[in-house]
Order: sequence, then structure tokens, then C-alpha cells
Amino acid sequence: MIRTSVRKGRLARLGAVAALLGLLSSFVQAADIKSVRLWRAPDNTRLVFDLSGPAEHTLFTLSNPERIVIDISNARLVADTSELPLENTPLRGLRAAPRDGDGLRVVLDLSEQVNPKSFVLPPNQQYGDRLVVDLYDQTRPSASLPQPAAPSATPLPQTSTRSAAEAGSRDIVVAIDAGHGGEDPGAIGYGGAREKEVVLAIARDLKRLIDAEPGFRGELVRTGDYFIPLRRRTEIARQHNADMFVSIHADAFTRSSANGASVFALSDRGATSETARLLADRENRSDLIGGVGGVSLDNKDQVLASVLLDLSMTATLSASLDAGQQVLSSVGQVNRLHKSRVEQAGFMVLKSPDIPSILVETGFISNPGEARKLVTRSHQQAMARAIYTGLRGYFHRNPPPGTRIAALKASGQLAQGPREHTVRRGDSLSMIANIYQVSLASLRAANDLSTDQIRVGQVLKVPASSMLVQNER
Repeated sequence: MIRTSVRKGRLARLGAVAALLGLLSSFVQAADIKSVRLWRAPDNTRLVFDLSGPAEHTLFTLSNPERIVIDISNARLVADTSELPLENTPLRGLRAAPRDGDGLRVVLDLSEQVNPKSFVLPPNQQYGDRLVVDLYDQTRPSASLPQPAAPSATPLPQTSTRSAAEAGSRDIVVAIDAGHGGEDPGAIGYGGAREKEVVLAIARDLKRLIDAEPGFRGELVRTGDYFIPLRRRTEIARQHNADMFVSIHADAFTRSSANGASVFALSDRGATSETARLLADRENRSDLIGGVGGVSLDNKDQVLASVLLDLSMTATLSASLDAGQQVLSSVGQVNRLHKSRVEQAGFMVLKSPDIPSILVETGFISNPGEARKLVTRSHQQAMARAIYTGLRGYFHRNPPPGTRIAALKASGQLAQGPREHTVRRGDSLSMIANIYQVSLASLRAANDLSTDQIRVGQVLKVPASSMLVQNER
């Protein structure tokens, strides 16, 4: 009798719980698709469904004709999709209809086969819940568009990829990476300034300046408002046989008082972790290491592979720090600096083992004063010119073998105009001499200095470059 009563009590409680769950589910509102946005990138198309709340979905493809079907549970379409910019995309149209029950079926009509990928994103400072659908092209992109490097062909160093006919005549190539893009706006600054727009404008200005310099060529990693995964950005740089990778950003911080520009290179810890990752990738290792002096390892000697790759990473990091200090010095002429030396961090876009890479934070977009400057064309152009001046100075001192600039320097025909350096907090005379690759003695003589003491704000004349005097004090 007691057992029967206990059983009945449990059943009653279970029934009450089921009734409560049913009642709660009846109050769950459908997730409205408030808008649909579309971006076209060189090798993919991204669709973003802006939702009023979280929703689950499934995706599958159909052929003859080509279609993608997306079933979204507990959702309804309230957005107007009639004006989507479908030109130059594989999309011919988008249609939707309610499913049996509480779901929505969205059908994407295609003009060609694509490889779809979908995922959801939680709310951020600009958007709410989102369903993202990426449609990757199966056909080869136009030759004028950046294309990903084949995963099994990663030359190291890039000079081995140049033909003999190009020796002494090729341009120095700078890959210019405007951070964020598309669905990723980057930092949202004072007055609604968006990092992705500011840095793309600076990147375009920088490309124009580099292209106008004989012996140099700039290549934009991101040419428009679309998103590129971080590792893909370095792949695009490698495809262009870049001699330098420059990623441009605009910083943000919780305190609006934070200010100043910065330049970053890869940290030693980041270099170590990337070396380990590359060595662990058995499929790519022999091709990657095989670029070093043309030696093919064929996955036979892990120790030798590790040593060669470590040497390459060390040389690349050294070049990155050198170029970064030159750019930082130049940027300091047009903008206050957050730190007087190149900082180091494990940014993903800096982890290329074969391309010197720097990341330039052009200022704090979260700072009202700097945000107002960053959105102006005059400051964007000034910042681009400062980065360009730093890069030009670095490559005039360290031209890659086989380039036109290297040939001009070797023949003594490389013009070196007068230079000045305005002393900032943290500068020392020896550091300035190292930046411009001049001897301490020549720097002292050019400025009539009897000691190495300098003061903030002092303008120093920098003599023509010469070989550094070893171990000079």
C-alpha cells in the first residue's frame, strides 16, 4: 500500500513537471529574422541572418538544380530580402516558407556548386544573435583576386620562389592587411567609429604610396568589406611572395583615457608555439622545411627539421623587430606613442615563419580624441605615410636579395635623402643609431654632441647610412 502511494506521488510530480515544461514552451517566442546581410569576398560569399534571439538550425544541399536548404527551428522571416546584392555571387535568389510546426525553411537558389559552412554567433556590441552561412566557391577565383596557397606548398624562405630571370629586377612586395572586415567590425569607438573602416582606408592609402615608389609593390590582403580568417591572411601574403606583412588595426580599451599608437612583433613564446604546430603538421613539414637552401627532409629527421625551422623563425622575428622599430619611430612623428619600443605578443597574423610581420595599432579608437582623428582623411593619410616612410627606410637598409633596391644599393645608386629624428621619451642615442644603422660616432658628429645625452623633443640630424661599428660604446 505504501509502495503504491509512493509510485503515485512520483507519477504526479513527473506529470506536474511535464505540464510546466509544456506551459513554458508555449511562452517561447519565435526568433524573428530581422534582416539578412550579404558580403562577397574573393573566394566566398557570406550570408548573415540577424535574429531577435537564439535559434537552432540544420543545413543540407540539393542538386539539379543546385540549392541549399536551411531549417531554422522556432523562427519566422520578417526581413525584406528583395534588395540583396546578388550580383557576382553564386546566389540566384533566396526564398522562405513556414515549416510544419514552428520552424522556417530557407532555400538558397544557386547558379553553381559551393561548399557551405554555417555557425551561430552570440550578441556583441554591435549585433544581436546571428546565423552565419559561408558559401565557398568550388571554381578557381579570378587571377586578379587573392587566392589561398596550397596547403602542401609553403616555401621557406620566399626568395627560393623567385625565378632566375627576376634576379636584380623584382619589386619588394609588402602585404597590407586591414584588420577585421565584414561581419567582424573590430572595435566600435567613440562616436560610432568602426575599426574595420578606419584601417581599410589607411591600408588603401598605404598601398598607393608603396606602389608610387619605384622598386616597391603593395598588395592588399583585404580589398573590401568582407571577413578573412586569420591564418588565411598570411596565406594570401605568402601567395604574393611578400617580403613584409603589415597588419593595421585601431586599438580599444575599457578606459577611454588610453591613447597612443603601437607596433607589435611576435613574442618568443608565440614563435615557439608556432614552430611546434608547424613541426607537428607532418603533411606540410617536408615542403616547408624544403625551402631552406633547397634541402628536402622528407619527414626523416625531426631534429634537423626543428633546428632549421627554429633558425628561420629567429631570423624572421629579428627582421620583424628591426622593421617594427623603424615604423614605430616614423609613426611617432605624427601620433603620440603608447610605448616607445616595439611590443611583442602572440597575434595569430604575426606567426608566419618565412615573412617578417608587424602589427600596427594606429591609436585607441576608444579614446574620444584619437577616434575623432582616426576617422578624418587627413590623419589616415598621415598615418599611412608614416608607416610607408618606416618601411621604405627599413628596406633601403635591408633590401632582400634579387630585388631592384638591392641592385641599386650594391651599385651605390640608392639615393638617401636627409633625415631627422625627434627624440621621444625612452629614446637613447645608441637606439637611434641602431634604428637608422649609423654609427654612434657619426650620429654624434652630425649633431655636434660631446656626450650621448639627449632630451625629449630634441631634433637630431641622421647622417647617411653606414656599416655599424661593432661593439661600439
